[in-house]
Amino acid sequence: MRAFSLDLCTGGMEEVQFEFVVVLKDDPLGIQRLPDKFANFVTGNEPVALHMRETGCDCYRWPVHVLFDGRGKMYLHTGWEKFVRYHDLEAGCVLTFSYLGDANMSIKVFDDTRCRRHYHGDDDEDDD
Repeated sequence: MRAFSLDLCTGGMEEVQFEFVVVLKDDPLGIQRLPDKFANFVTGNEPVALHMRETGCDCYRWPVHVLFDGRGKMYLHTGWEKFVRYHDLEAGCVLTFSYLGDANMSIKVFDDTRCRRHYHGDDDEDDD
């Protein structure tokens, strides 16, 4: 079965090639290991960086460099801390990753209450 993701900014459909979930534990600012199955999926076509964005919007992207340790392990590295800080991620958050190919990754963020967070278009500055 093929899965697709709708991009609300462009109105286009994108085919999801691989999906996985990560539960953030301890300090989310440190490098984050990705599932071995995903590392195996990109073997032979390892990206230098993943272009991460919130699901449903192509407006904001964060380049996050990845590391491969030579033993089949893959980690989010440079740029991950900036992504974490912008999205105010903390231990207990659940992230769903959808790999769209060509190093593009779409992400949904759920907080510790398991409710999805939305970021693009949010205007919280007037709430002081």
